[in-house]
Amino acid sequence: MTRESSIPWAKPILWGNEAALVSDALASTWISGGPYVERLEREFLALAGSRHALTTSNGTTAIHLAYLALGVKPGDEIIVPGFGFLATANVALQMGAKPVFTEVDPDTWCMRAEDIEQHLTSRTRAIVPVHTYGNMCSMDAFLELGRKHGIAVIEDAAEAFPSRYRGRLAGTLGTIGCYSFQATKTITTGEGGMVVTEDPALYDSMTLYRSHGMRRQRYYWHELPGHNFRLTNLQAALGCAQFEKLPLIIRERERVYIDYRNHLSGIGGLALQRFLPEVEAVVWAMAVRLDSAEFPQGRDAVMAQMREAGIETRPGFYAPSMMSFYDCPPLPVCEELSRQILSLPTFPTLQDEQIERICTCLAGLRRKTS
Repeated sequence: MTRESSIPWAKPILWGNEAALVSDALASTWISGGPYVERLEREFLALAGSRHALTTSNGTTAIHLAYLALGVKPGDEIIVPGFGFLATANVALQMGAKPVFTEVDPDTWCMRAEDIEQHLTSRTRAIVPVHTYGNMCSMDAFLELGRKHGIAVIEDAAEAFPSRYRGRLAGTLGTIGCYSFQATKTITTGEGGMVVTEDPALYDSMTLYRSHGMRRQRYYWHELPGHNFRLTNLQAALGCAQFEKLPLIIRERERVYIDYRNHLSGIGGLALQRFLPEVEAVVWAMAVRLDSAEFPQGRDAVMAQMREAGIETRPGFYAPSMMSFYDCPPLPVCEELSRQILSLPTFPTLQDEQIERICTCLAGLRRKTS
């Protein structure tokens, strides 16, 4: 298979104005902070309808800022799902806190509020629903649980921008919302992120922690031991150009998902991620769950077979109970999803004929039945 005919799992798309805005940022000599950082925050706020937004150097530092602002300390417990990208758990561990893992729904692949109450203790500092693959958790139940117990709810919306729950943007329902603009995400700045909150005190704290604990009005005076989690003006210029094309990006991602769904619906042995009626999902990654009876060679062998056909795929997220350093008890549902989920190429310029080729290849790997 030639390189030209291969299909990558993802690729960043530059929609036309990126070079002009980045060149403008360069010419201005504002290459660290600057006007494009402020513009990106304003435009994000206008879309989100939140009171405060703050750019960050990446989605992981967005989570780190949220934990710092909430005062997470060694020994605190952070409740996170056992299936999903594990940045929420990794940051907790780096801060000396303990991630407490829960099972997820076997159909939506997202965290459920009913699985959380048994894990709540006096040390629980935050609940972190992760909106996986562009889907969203059932946020009403999480918010009620947070109110009932006086616990913060931090939304990890890195994969779910700009999905909506009951009309509200992912990341804007909880105490703090965290986003990623990494190269494969719906909007990219190469590396970058954002936090949003309604709470001015949390916003002020995150602003300080983002920039060495200093305020602009008083240089070199540290009010707290902060980090450097700032986004550069060059990166923000890239993001502003991407933001200009957001309606087109959403439309094309919806086209890709619908085309996939139409092709995959006739293939036995596959289950698609289920979306709740109140969720308007902008799918970040198209994933399927393989029935081991229909694909007896196993998910990893299917990935290898598709790679030989020039199609790059990725596995589902590995459950923390499968990695010893998390010290996590068994999570049967998460472990089964880890072994069975296959993530297919997903990006907004993926062509219909490429999707057909991917689905035809996958169908051809299914065990033939009489």
